[in-house]
Amino acid sequence: MIKIGVTGWGDHDSLYPDGTPAKDKLAVYSGHFPVVEVDSSFYAVQPVKNYEKWVAATPKDFSFVVKAYQGMTGHSRGKIPFESVNEMFEAFIQSIQPVISSGKLEMVLFQYPPWFDCKKENVQMLRFSKEMMGDIPVAIEFRNQTWFKEDMKEKTLRFIDEEGWIHAVCDEPQAGMGSIPIVMHTTQDKTLVRMHGRNVYGWNNQGQPNWREVRYLYRYNEAELKEWKERFQKLASETKDLTILFNNNSGGDAADNAKQMIDLLDIQYDFLAPRQLDLF
Repeated sequence: MIKIGVTGWGDHDSLYPDGTPAKDKLAVYSGHFPVVEVDSSFYAVQPVKNYEKWVAATPKDFSFVVKAYQGMTGHSRGKIPFESVNEMFEAFIQSIQPVISSGKLEMVLFQYPPWFDCKKENVQMLRFSKEMMGDIPVAIEFRNQTWFKEDMKEKTLRFIDEEGWIHAVCDEPQAGMGSIPIVMHTTQDKTLVRMHGRNVYGWNNQGQPNWREVRYLYRYNEAELKEWKERFQKLASETKDLTILFNNNSGGDAADNAKQMIDLLDIQYDFLAPRQLDLF
């Protein structure tokens, strides 16, 4: 099955009638897409009550990709707000229990930072993280080219398969060491694709004050979407469940591009939330 959605549900103005309260946006969102990425979990381990609320706001077959907390992926360079790394993992796992018990957890996404390169201690960190997560489905996304250099690519993919990670295929600007190429590798049960756009000039932090706001400023054109349509069909033929998330949010383009792709692939979802009919 192919599920297409976007990252977060608060920034996609084209989905919401004017005046839609923030608390109602996820319910409205779930009338458009069958899956969403939870980004707030990256910045802080969320209270259980938040996940309970999000689960209750969405249809039975809706699913969540939950982003791993930044302390779990090495993004936090300061002291983590936990007594130990083990306690941090345990707190995160406890927080997502409502999503797990409802059957709505698609996967937890471990997105590693650009400085997380291919070396022994980082491989050990990956093994530790996978062990801590137990049977919870976990996806891995690198942002450092060393994992996919010619002499390491096959070893990296073999490691992903042997350790039981879900591979994240990425479309992103080719902007030096802190970006990765498109690697068309699937994992048997689940595969993730994240569409970051191709804003090569905005990808790396050049010291501009609004860097994070413009990094994902990109709208895929029709030719690029048709190119990816063929890739998605190939990936879907090699994996049981394919999840596609558009992350080109800076200009509000992700939702529109995601809908275009649903149309290109001629997908009909019959389990979305009811949508208010347009007047015209």
